[in-house]
Amino acid sequence: MNERIHDYVEIKSLKDMITKTRNEFGDETAFKFKTDVEGRIRTKKYNEFLDEVDSLGTKLIDLGLKSKRIAIISENRYEWAVSYLAVVCGTGIVVPLDRALPEKEIRSLIERSEVEAIIYSDKYTDIMKKFIEEQNEKNKIKYYICMDAEKKDGKILSFKELIKGGRKLIDEGDKRFLSAEINPEEMQIMLFTSGTTSMSKAVALSHKNICTNLMDIASVIEVTEEDTFLSFLPLHHTFEATVGFLYPIYKGASVAYCDGIRHIQDNLREYKISVMISVPVLFENMYKRVMKSIEKQGKLEKIKKGIKISNFLRKIHIDIRRKIFKELHDNFGGNLRLFVSGAAAIDKDVQKGFNDLGITTYAGYGLTETSPVVAAENDKYRRYGSVGKVFPSIDVKIEDKNEEGIGEIAVKGPSVMLEYFGNKEATDEAIVDGWFYTGDLGYFDKDKYLFISGRKKSVIVLKNGKNIYPEETETLINKLEGVKESMVYGLSDNKDENDLTLHAKVVYDKEVIKEIINSDNMEDIKKYILNHIKEINKLVPAYKAISVNNVELTEEELIKTTTLKIKRHEEMKKILNK
Repeated sequence: MNERIHDYVEIKSLKDMITKTRNEFGDETAFKFKTDVEGRIRTKKYNEFLDEVDSLGTKLIDLGLKSKRIAIISENRYEWAVSYLAVVCGTGIVVPLDRALPEKEIRSLIERSEVEAIIYSDKYTDIMKKFIEEQNEKNKIKYYICMDAEKKDGKILSFKELIKGGRKLIDEGDKRFLSAEINPEEMQIMLFTSGTTSMSKAVALSHKNICTNLMDIASVIEVTEEDTFLSFLPLHHTFEATVGFLYPIYKGASVAYCDGIRHIQDNLREYKISVMISVPVLFENMYKRVMKSIEKQGKLEKIKKGIKISNFLRKIHIDIRRKIFKELHDNFGGNLRLFVSGAAAIDKDVQKGFNDLGITTYAGYGLTETSPVVAAENDKYRRYGSVGKVFPSIDVKIEDKNEEGIGEIAVKGPSVMLEYFGNKEATDEAIVDGWFYTGDLGYFDKDKYLFISGRKKSVIVLKNGKNIYPEETETLINKLEGVKESMVYGLSDNKDENDLTLHAKVVYDKEVIKEIINSDNMEDIKKYILNHIKEINKLVPAYKAISVNNVELTEEELIKTTTLKIKRHEEMKKILNK
């Protein structure tokens, strides 16, 4: 278990949090974002932001939405933040929806969650108009609220007009939202899991769940009002919502909204970003591009020499990384200091590489059901390949260990969800005697660092009883320059369905490989990748080797969730249906 190494402010609810943030950081910048085609940056101070939260919350209660469920769906933007806190800090239950879902799935989640209002961006207006036209007893929505509408249009309400209306009510003495009592033990947040191996479940979270996690994060990872976070991962996902949105608000830091994956480097510079929360694939691709650029400039040996010198000096507590790698830091805007990687295991060479260059990179582990963070690294506790140590308020045990000490990770503590809403069977299966069984496999080393091996449902069990954790081999394959991603899986090649052999689907970047091997001939590309697979086979035990005859090469990206996890069950359907 991680010890608390930083001071933190105790909070009992998110309403308590924003009250304390307003008192301490009211005049600090809360958000940075663009609102016009010319890309001019606007800012909002905490006082202004929280006044809008109060105004919207007051108006939502005035509409009769007290204690009701309200959905939010949009790209990452300022209005999403206002909406979330306006709902959860005194109005009702917030239901963030995945912005990338097709219409059919949006409809399904609206019906399953029984929301009575939905706040959305203009991107979803056509879908909402369809829902209005096809309103039925399954769809309980009474209010459609568009973030971009200037005024009411039929049944579609204007977000801006609601804020104006709420402000007027407050001026007239309406305190229904301002004085609303929060029960921190009740469900106030309903989140749908990403469903990488099965249908999404509705996770019921409370203020206590989230606030416990925020206090744990604050006591382990230091952030101040001087920091600016780049919001890139979708906000409906609990990793971004808790760590990339609520945590900076708790600490009085700023949040800037990313313009898209192609604009990350520009956004790092123009917003003067110091902290970024994301997933391994993004950091790994960034690192590959950085190192490729250094190599192209003929500076690789110079950088390697600089790393050796700086690493030696750090042993005697002299840190010159930002000085000797100034050019690289300037390319990122000059302020970048911290990456936090979650949702999957990060390549330890990439993590070490960024750390060597002076960008501190922490690995962490968590799930929607744990609000989300269970374990994370920090400056005191870091071990490459691990996800650090378990958070202060949490207990973790490893169940049903095999001979390698690997077993299922079970979590207990105040940040564990209340239940899978409306699904007692799934809840009872997942939570036993207060322990939440994650479905993830892992182990502790002798110093109690937690290591993740993979998903229980993804493990490939060979006929000889050996277990293969596909994520381990995928990490090795993905190291090859020109490989974007891969998926390792087991397939029966004969009548015995239990007699599995290892296969791999490898997604390559033709342009990158063409530059490396000076050829775009498919046979040359195939030879380049398969030779790499052969080299991997030399590094692993024979039972983990993948025959080059069982490797499928493709330029088509794998099916993924919005946090870039591979949807293995959907990929397997495609493979089996060929």
